[in-house]
Amino acid sequence: MPKQSLKQRFLSPIKSVAAHPNRDARRKAVERDLINAESALGRSLFGEVKAGHTREFFCLKKNVWLWYEDGLMIRYEVRENGVYKQVGNNSKYQRVSGEELQNFRNATKAYLRLIKTRIYNH
Repeated sequence: MPKQSLKQRFLSPIKSVAAHPNRDARRKAVERDLINAESALGRSLFGEVKAGHTREFFCLKKNVWLWYEDGLMIRYEVRENGVYKQVGNNSKYQRVSGEELQNFRNATKAYLRLIKTRIYNH
């Protein structure tokens, strides 16, 4: 079986929840569908995506955010002592500071406002 890309693993479409007979599979399908919906809104935060390009921005799990654009993945982890990022899969985490930290905060706040109103009706 060919190895799936990060985007395929995290964002591949899931068949209808009703197609999954057990509770755990249904829960995972719902989680995947929510990540897909949130990511679709997250990509819109940074302007139009040019034809032929890809962009994703979403909260994968508590305190873990992913930015994916044209094959480059940046993983942000919010820790007690700061925000750290990992560029690609093999690099070490680096602490985020200054303008980049402020941009990350602004993006996450905008993302949370957007998904709360458009997906979760809050």
